[in-house]
Amino acid sequence: MAVTVFSVAPAWLGVRAVALAFLLALVCLPSRAEYVVLRNGQRLRVTGYERAGEVMRLHLPGGVVQVAASEVAAIEPEDTFPAIPRPAPSSPSPFADLIRAAAGKHGLDEALITAVIAAESNFDPRAVSRKGARGLMQLMPATAAAYRVIDVFDPAQNIDAGTRYLKELLARYAGDLRLALAAYNAGPERVERAGGVPRIAETQDYVKKVTQHFDRKNKAAGNRPRVP
Repeated sequence: MAVTVFSVAPAWLGVRAVALAFLLALVCLPSRAEYVVLRNGQRLRVTGYERAGEVMRLHLPGGVVQVAASEVAAIEPEDTFPAIPRPAPSSPSPFADLIRAAAGKHGLDEALITAVIAAESNFDPRAVSRKGARGLMQLMPATAAAYRVIDVFDPAQNIDAGTRYLKELLARYAGDLRLALAAYNAGPERVERAGGVPRIAETQDYVKKVTQHFDRKNKAAGNRPRVP
């Protein structure tokens, strides 16, 4: 993507504005998205951005929007984790035995747990996000503590706790998978404030990614989805 970047701020804007202009002068690589964090807490997934005076043009997957440069609090890289070697299509998923055990224990579909792990950590048991989420199912410290996880990087403990949490979210939202996934990603408080899936690009992408992976896994196995 060809992007024109305005990297020099007027002198009267002060040191803080110069620092912001320098930050915004970093052009997004088209192969990897980033998130523009606004001062109201909203995170926008962008594929490119440019500054024109006091306006930021943000290139989103669906088009271009403009925001005041003063409203941009930060620009964060998208969390990505290196993939571990994947098995052949006919082979079970990584950690299949642990996923099967958690699915049977908590009454969830194995394909759903697998889809969440794929989206959360790309099957990397040592994954740590910028926000501090850890392990295969990216448990936040408070969530891990609530489910009495001793070693959050232990695949068995992480999968069991993440599955329990997802099961409770499904019960909370009467089996609505989209709302449960949105709450898993953004937190139940944001789902309830929004009255549905929050208009957060990261969360909307996450829900779409997991549900599509879930559907593919079930279709490939000839199964009917099993969601409480």
